[in-house]
Amino acid sequence: MPIYEYIAEDKENESCRICSKGFEIRRPVTRPALDKCPLCRAPVKKLISKGITSPAITKPMSVSDAKSAGFTVLEKRDQGTYEKL
Repeated sequence: MPIYEYIAEDKENESCRICSKGFEIRRPVTRPALDKCPLCRAPVKKLISKGITSPAITKPMSVSDAKSAGFTVLEKRDQGTYEKL
């Protein structure tokens, strides 16, 4: 499930201390975005996340590693022609 970030639209007036500073919440992709704070019901807006996590690859995959992971390995023979290894 992705993590979404929200912050209060009006930080000064009707927001609680949680949504005025911003909060993160896990929600399924199929659910619509929040429009109100779950605690105080103040209007919130979705933020664009700054951090992106991606797996760190420490070494390039070998042909045998790729095959054991379930990938099909192809090698280019001629222009537009590939051969399955």
